[in-house]
Amino acid sequence: MSENGNEGRRPAVERLREQREREQAAEKRKRGIKVGLVAVAVLAVVGVIGYAAAGGSLGDGDGEAAAPISEGKGQAPVTLTVYEDFRCPGCASFETRFKDTLHELVEDGQLRTEYHLVTIIDGNMGGNGSRAAANAAHCAKDAGKFTPYHDLLFASQPPEQEDTFADQGYLIELAGQIPGLDSPEFRSCVRNGTYAEKVRATNAAFTASEHNATPTVLLGGENVYGDPADPLTPESLREKVAGLAKAADGGKAGGDGTGAGGDAAGS
Repeated sequence: MSENGNEGRRPAVERLREQREREQAAEKRKRGIKVGLVAVAVLAVVGVIGYAAAGGSLGDGDGEAAAPISEGKGQAPVTLTVYEDFRCPGCASFETRFKDTLHELVEDGQLRTEYHLVTIIDGNMGGNGSRAAANAAHCAKDAGKFTPYHDLLFASQPPEQEDTFADQGYLIELAGQIPGLDSPEFRSCVRNGTYAEKVRATNAAFTASEHNATPTVLLGGENVYGDPADPLTPESLREKVAGLAKAADGGKAGGDGTGAGGDAAGS
């Protein structure tokens, strides 16, 4: 009887044990869901922090971007817009190959250049050299010495991973190679980072734009640099500038003619 009684009670005990196991499993699933939701929330926060670290700060775009540095005659028929970083090796390659051609076209009145100085390498490699050099270049513009100082910075460019341009003393030392640039006003501008925040805002505007690499070179608004299938050369740049200048002159002539015709018709 005792054995039969035990046998009769065993299924009930097993059912209780199985019920407890199901309840425990359900509790584990609930805890798993909670942990998963917390993990998603943490990842979302990390994503925002990662964006801030990559871009400098979430408020970078709140400031006023520095106006591009323009070189050339105001009536030049064609504009070349360049986005570049003084620590960028590709930018140095572009300047080394094209600077003489650009200088000639600017001097001849055929071209006007607009430089947007950005700080992509600071974000990618760390450091402040891109921003410090860009600030110093704006200071040089105030002194009327942008072009020679711009060219000297690229000629003196350190290896990409080295933040040499973060040394303000070095930037001032380089200015000593350009007659008339090293002055109390220039030194103060460099040391105080007069244009640093505007350069930061310029970089934020660039990274938020459709452009994603330096150098970005736009001729008449069209991206003309960096296409392996149609590489830009000094010769092709001259041809493109001449073509755009001719089209601009033709448009003006056509506009004058139309205006004259309209006056004649109305008289």
